[in-house]
Amino acid sequence: MNADARRVRRSGTVLRAWSVRFNLNRRNRSCNTHRMTGDSFAPDDSFTIVGPQGQRGHRDLVDHTERFTPKLWSVTDGVWCFVGNGLSNQTFVEGPEGVIAIDTGESNEEMTSALRALREVTTEPIAAVIYTHFHYVAGTQAVLDEVGGDIDIWGHHGIVGNRRRVTSEVSAAASRGLVQQFGMLLEPDGPDGLINVGLGREFRRAEHAPFTPGFVAPTRTITDTRSVQIAGLACEFTPAPSDADDSITIWFPEKGTCVHNIVWPALFNVFAIRGEEYRDPRILLDGLDHIARLNAEHLVGVHGPPLSGAQRISVEVETYRDSMQFLWDQTVRGINRGLTADELTSFVQLPDDYGRSYLTRQFYGLAEHHVRQIYAGLRGWFDGDDAKLLPLDKTERCRRLIEGFGGAEVVRQQIADAIANDELRWAVELGSWLIHVEPDETGRLDGGTTADRNLLASAWRAISQRTTAANLRNWALTRALELEGQVDMRRFRVHRFSHRDVTSSPPDVFVSILRVLLIPERAAGIDEHLRFVFDDESRTGLHLRRSVAVPTDGADADLEIRLDLETWVALLTNRVSLADAIDHESVQLTGDADRIRQVMHCFDLASMESA
Repeated sequence: MNADARRVRRSGTVLRAWSVRFNLNRRNRSCNTHRMTGDSFAPDDSFTIVGPQGQRGHRDLVDHTERFTPKLWSVTDGVWCFVGNGLSNQTFVEGPEGVIAIDTGESNEEMTSALRALREVTTEPIAAVIYTHFHYVAGTQAVLDEVGGDIDIWGHHGIVGNRRRVTSEVSAAASRGLVQQFGMLLEPDGPDGLINVGLGREFRRAEHAPFTPGFVAPTRTITDTRSVQIAGLACEFTPAPSDADDSITIWFPEKGTCVHNIVWPALFNVFAIRGEEYRDPRILLDGLDHIARLNAEHLVGVHGPPLSGAQRISVEVETYRDSMQFLWDQTVRGINRGLTADELTSFVQLPDDYGRSYLTRQFYGLAEHHVRQIYAGLRGWFDGDDAKLLPLDKTERCRRLIEGFGGAEVVRQQIADAIANDELRWAVELGSWLIHVEPDETGRLDGGTTADRNLLASAWRAISQRTTAANLRNWALTRALELEGQVDMRRFRVHRFSHRDVTSSPPDVFVSILRVLLIPERAAGIDEHLRFVFDDESRTGLHLRRSVAVPTDGADADLEIRLDLETWVALLTNRVSLADAIDHESVQLTGDADRIRQVMHCFDLASMESA
């Protein structure tokens, strides 16, 4: 071994030894000094209480719910913010020519509720709508209905595309992630009941059902920093990417008020447990520094109660900003020292200073998850851990691990012991082996015996009762209930299309989406070009070749399928089969019908099974 190799080996040994000592020090901390900035969940159940609806959870997460008590806040003269109406706030700013409505919630019913609260304090008409980003924009039609006509709707130019993206190619994953992160299948009360969702009380309030969608696309788009007059008020727009690349910060200098989507009532989510594209903390810093320079008297967020007082805002924004820089800088420092992603989660711990304000507490996501996301966003998935570069098939790996431990019964006992000894991370890892190695006895995705699934569920439920992070609690409880067979998540693991999404997009958008539903085994050896023609005479195409479906304009296709938009929606939503549609002549085929049926059969849709 040469000198360089010896130095590398010694360096790695020192780092690993240091990491082990660090982890031992963390484990040996007293249970009575639970560091809420550093720990993902409490070491025992001494912090677990029963909430007002019988929910079992961390006392601080239960207390956090009070921040979202439904209330119309009077921020300053002519500025109101409705908190607790759903996951997001609705904000209203009154100018000489009327009221500006900022964000419209998750449905027309939610926005109608906000307008009702507004009408208790002012009768001035709504003059314009502004979107802070592409979330919480689904109640705009309620505003237009009240106005009785059209008004300007301001928003970033990327909003329409972002909304289409999450309802098309990744719609199944996006829906599943929302259900898990926001506890949408949890009951409102009982031990497993929803406590809150970190940024609000719930994703949507039950009393707002049936949640009628009312998104209206922006009529005035924002591409970069600009100053405008809206409703007689000076208004400055500044792009400020945060959890969405189309976020903007809105500054009303005459009101001393900044409206934003960047300082949340919890530590910012670099990683969303529901799954999202990478959010670069470095970009976030620019938006936070911009807010700090405004010297605002009032700070009104998309989530949580507003803040007032320039001095307080200055301190809070600076602290929020520094929490992001800390996570980035220390993760990079650890990467440069050669630490793996697993080691980094222990190496990077938020100092206690960040636990003094609820704005930088882990009430939403987890710092350890943010660290992993920074690693992946900066360096990719491989972190230098030998075992991760060429891993065994999951089932085979679990089988060998169980055998190496002495068999399934030994592993089951170890899980029970780990739960009893509050070693919940270890219990989850052991439990995952059992459900991956044995065939599924009930037809669910998870394998293992009922007893095995219940053991793993017990570990997740215990974690859910000890964490301050709403994302983790909701995910863990949803997972536990799925393992126990109390909720069925299978419908969120198939691609689903909605009538509204398909009809609100050009037909070629959802023809193109078929490419991510292609079943390669069925498409093997097929080389066919199919044109789609709709009743509005719009045309598009797909060329199946080499087990991919390539979007085309359909011009050179020798096969054609002609149909109206409603039939297309019915096929995508599995309300009618292609075979029946052909028989009833709502679909007309031109060219070799058997070849067209063969092409359509390649797509993973129930409506195509009998094609």
